[in-house]
Amino acid sequence: MHLVKGKTAIITGASRGIGHGIALAFAKQGANVAFTYLSSDEKARALETELAAFGIKAKGYKSDAANYKAAEELVNQVVAEFGTVDILVNNAGITRDTLLMRMSEQQWDEVMNANLKSVFNLTKAVTKPMLKARYGSIINMSSVVGVKGNAGQSNYAASKAGIIGFTKSIALELGSRNIRCNAIAPGFIETEMTAVLDEKVVQGWRDGIPLKRGGTVDDVANATLFLASDMSAYITGQCLNVCGGMLT
Repeated sequence: MHLVKGKTAIITGASRGIGHGIALAFAKQGANVAFTYLSSDEKARALETELAAFGIKAKGYKSDAANYKAAEELVNQVVAEFGTVDILVNNAGITRDTLLMRMSEQQWDEVMNANLKSVFNLTKAVTKPMLKARYGSIINMSSVVGVKGNAGQSNYAASKAGIIGFTKSIALELGSRNIRCNAIAPGFIETEMTAVLDEKVVQGWRDGIPLKRGGTVDDVANATLFLASDMSAYITGQCLNVCGGMLT
């Protein structure tokens, strides 16, 4: 079953972790994939090869999603090379964790730009081709921290909560043009970043989750794939918590 066969998806921040998993899931299901990355050209080329092995078109673009002009140029390039943009996954994001009393203005601004402004930039840029086609699915990566908050992450939580409000507003604005906008709020997802943490600490987090395990990249990728596909054609303006019951 090819849930997104022939569709073109832009995925930001796809060189590792959740973004990488989403890119793979989309390629396996027949989507052409345009992805962004910030640093390693070598990793980007390797990902292009990995995705193209599924018989789809894949291309990486070195682009900063937090830069308004760069986002606009990216979408124009993708439309020129792929012909259209059917799906946008705003996945790029960073953390600069510290308590508010120690947080610098730079740490606040960096997180808001990378996590929230980037979503505005790319969403605004894709609206033109999506409005022209009268079709589109936009998926914004939020976090359970954006739903419930977390000490030491006020900047991250604010950016991820902002994504949820933005998502609901865009769903209301673009719904009449058959363009859907949803958010995903991952919980504790085990990636290469969590692999370096103390195992006892990680196990403590797992024990506090109703399903008694951390989430996988595939758990988030599958939810993203569902929201990108026509299987979710009557779903918009929602935030899907992929958290093993953490928020229950």
